[in-house]
Amino acid sequence: MTQLSLVLLQFDIAYGDPGKNRQHIRQLFAQANLKPNELVLLPELWDTAYDLSSLAKISDPEGKNAKEFLSSLAIKYQVFIFGGSIARLSNNKVFNTSYVLNPEGQVITTYDKVHLFCLMEEDKYLHAGDHLAQFQLADFTAAPFICYDLRFPEWLRKSAAQKSDLFLICAQWPSQRILHWEKLLQARAIENQAFVAAVNRVGQDPDNQFGGHSMVIDPKGEVLLRLADQETTSRCMINQQEVQKIRSQLPIFSDRRTNLY
Repeated sequence: MTQLSLVLLQFDIAYGDPGKNRQHIRQLFAQANLKPNELVLLPELWDTAYDLSSLAKISDPEGKNAKEFLSSLAIKYQVFIFGGSIARLSNNKVFNTSYVLNPEGQVITTYDKVHLFCLMEEDKYLHAGDHLAQFQLADFTAAPFICYDLRFPEWLRKSAAQKSDLFLICAQWPSQRILHWEKLLQARAIENQAFVAAVNRVGQDPDNQFGGHSMVIDPKGEVLLRLADQETTSRCMINQQEVQKIRSQLPIFSDRRTNLY
């Protein structure tokens, strides 16, 4: 199956209140008119927002609550879910963790955010991951990433070199740098000849305003979908044949000088 329907859920997140956020997501799913085998995408840290100083108390032990919650939604609506990310407590360390679930409610991929954003003091409260993640969906080889990872082209290029052709990115990207968000998403799509589907939150917390502008971009860098800065649910259809086409027309991967870099 070369075609895949993406459903982007761009929404505000209650600060430090996982229960309230789960209820909000239930409502969004119920209103989204979801079809079987669609891929639903959520933003970063949808459970806690950036209440970093409280994570020791409110983070999710081994992601148990988030996995059960997302699993129930996947089964109920028979969809795949890129579960944005949540604050996962493991061995007294907190990780910013993404889960991907299939329509049977099984976790098929787990990814911990690798690059911690010191400007927002993530390094004081979170521990970094150390691995890429991939999964197969339709004819795509998809890979999850989280927010600040976007600023590290070598990390996404490593994934593309391992055949990834759909990058899924969740974020809490501030409004004042939303131009960077858009340009970097397009750059990652162009240089890797891959689809990019990215969901950013909207709203604000005590220290930041978040800019939305969730996007879907094709392997040529053309914007297929761009949302504004309000809560929105939107769809976009993508076709893996577009990846095959551009990579055959412009074979940049075979021209890489990996002996030099």
